[in-house]
Amino acid sequence: MDQLTYRDATEADLPFLDALAAEDDVGTARDPLRPDHAEQALEGLRAITADPNHRLYIVEWAGEPVGSFQLSFIPGVARRGAWRGQIESVRTRENLRGQGIGEAMMQWAMDRCKDRGCGIVQLTSDRKREAAHRFYQRLGFEPSHTGFKLKLS
Repeated sequence: MDQLTYRDATEADLPFLDALAAEDDVGTARDPLRPDHAEQALEGLRAITADPNHRLYIVEWAGEPVGSFQLSFIPGVARRGAWRGQIESVRTRENLRGQGIGEAMMQWAMDRCKDRGCGIVQLTSDRKREAAHRFYQRLGFEPSHTGFKLKLS
């Protein structure tokens, strides 16, 4: 998928991001839209854009958006002070899955983490996403930790 291009998301991309999220059965069941969704999404995008350690990417193929993911760089003292790359909200258009787009997106993200000097790349995936887990393991990710979350609202 050499013809993919990557750019920072803008406010004009919010409808595309909403459409990607709507194709996600697990996510929509877990996180129903709130009445103030549009305001929250805009606020979130602006916070990501303002912080140099966070990027929200739109992935395009032949000039059309086909996917998205968030990439965050997290400093720390663990692992001898190594930075971590955190990949979140990896999504591709449902009708284009299985064509190598997701794998190319992940490789590109991992390369950015290497460029940034990260010692590790990590991600989380809902335990219901068995196909996604096989995908991530095929790329070399290992299910090495148990994650915990506490929903605050």
